[in-house]
Amino acid sequence: MAGSDIGIDLGTASILVYIKGIDLGTASVLVYAKGKGVVLKEPSVVAFDRDTNKIKAIGEEARLMLGRTPGNIVAVRPLRQGVISDYTVTEKMLSYFINRTVGKSIFGRKPRISVCVPSGATEVEKKAVEDATYQAGAREVSIIEEPVAAAIGAGIDIAKPCGNMIVDIGGGTADIAVISLGGVVVSTSIKVAGDDFDEAIVRYMRKKHNLLIGERTAEDIKINIGTVYKRPENATMDVRGRNLVTGLPKTVTVTSEETEEALREPAYQIVDAVHNVLERTPPELAADISDRGIVLTGGGSLIQGLEELIESKTGINTMTAEDPLTAVAIGTGKYIEFLSGEDKKGEK
Repeated sequence: MAGSDIGIDLGTASILVYIKGIDLGTASVLVYAKGKGVVLKEPSVVAFDRDTNKIKAIGEEARLMLGRTPGNIVAVRPLRQGVISDYTVTEKMLSYFINRTVGKSIFGRKPRISVCVPSGATEVEKKAVEDATYQAGAREVSIIEEPVAAAIGAGIDIAKPCGNMIVDIGGGTADIAVISLGGVVVSTSIKVAGDDFDEAIVRYMRKKHNLLIGERTAEDIKINIGTVYKRPENATMDVRGRNLVTGLPKTVTVTSEETEEALREPAYQIVDAVHNVLERTPPELAADISDRGIVLTGGGSLIQGLEELIESKTGINTMTAEDPLTAVAIGTGKYIEFLSGEDKKGEK
């Protein structure tokens, strides 16, 4: 009996395991089981003891330790901007999530795993992901570009001779690609995404309000009142942090209008990247995109106003996929089925 197939998307914000696949990201891990949906969602954080080099916690338990650990315990994110920054820790984390989801082996066989990487990943970065996946317990590893996985997960039939534009915004990278006939025609990958939105808010609060806030607070602001396009009504939120002048705790009220100002630079970098890909797109495919629109996926696409901003700057209808957070993970798993289908066609 054949072993289980698994797909992995290696992004910067989340890891998704599909029992046919895993999506490996930078901020969280989601496990998608065929026929069951997402069965596990954990942050991609690992805590280990510096003295003994032993792992203390992985996932949510480790995330709660961020910024709160004693000197000998370190909580780290082993993935940065869509690629591996700590090989050993990534391998152990991958192994933990694979074992937790499918067990050490299925019917005595190791799983076949599809791994997703940003479209701008170098050969060395791809090889590191491939090696780590083999070490984590894979029988066979397939590498897939993130925009292709996102398109499949968003329900787009990528095999047709028709242009589709995907903008996948994760935690560490934004991948923009035009896909036709099952492959990427034009693409770019920029290291500007959800994490950069958080960092922009931290910088703005420091500069405008003399208030020092953490990444988690910045993320709360982004989720609750963050926008990259003018909202009909101005929402507000009370934010607590440390006053940089007095050194004491302080609360300030922040408006959504301020977040638009704070997020302008990273948002416009993504829009410029979309514009750049459109400029390099063959005319026939550009006409398809004009008719079919631009599809947004990834956790970063959930920020309010991004659809409107891209549409206002390109003149092309822009929409967010039905389930943007899991699109890449689902697509990574289904990619194995897509390849199997192509192989069967070739055999006929």
